[in-house]
Amino acid sequence: MPRPFKCRRIHGCPGANYFKPRGVPMYALEEIILNVDEYEAVRLADLEGMYQEEAAEKMNISRQTFGNIVESARRKIADSIVNGKALRIEGGVYKMEGTRKFQCIACSHKWEVPFGTGRPSECPQCKSQNIHRAAEDRGFSRPGFCRRRHGGNR
Repeated sequence: MPRPFKCRRIHGCPGANYFKPRGVPMYALEEIILNVDEYEAVRLADLEGMYQEEAAEKMNISRQTFGNIVESARRKIADSIVNGKALRIEGGVYKMEGTRKFQCIACSHKWEVPFGTGRPSECPQCKSQNIHRAAEDRGFSRPGFCRRRHGGNR
């Protein structure tokens, strides 16, 4: 029996979840799915420049698993670029870590809430319902975007 999948920890969703070659209509493209955990592995290894052991710890997985995930992600990204395929970022077994920042328009109060707790209904300071994601946090505010699709959970 295979070992159960360990939930991977990610620290933010991508600002965009779909990339395609310019000038090619969608219906003519083959699509590659890059899981959100693969996206996070590439972000940590290639963009942040972390060593595999440090990045694996941040994602709550073993170094070997991290290496396998980042290798798979790089292969998919290369296939997309070299062969002109669309790249969709979605799915995977992961859990969001960290917090979301909100700001009250009425009193300018800023506060944070943990991922997975839902959107606050009012400002904790003045009770106004005129609240929005804080400007510095809007890159990850796309509703329903960063969830596991195809029958899984967060």
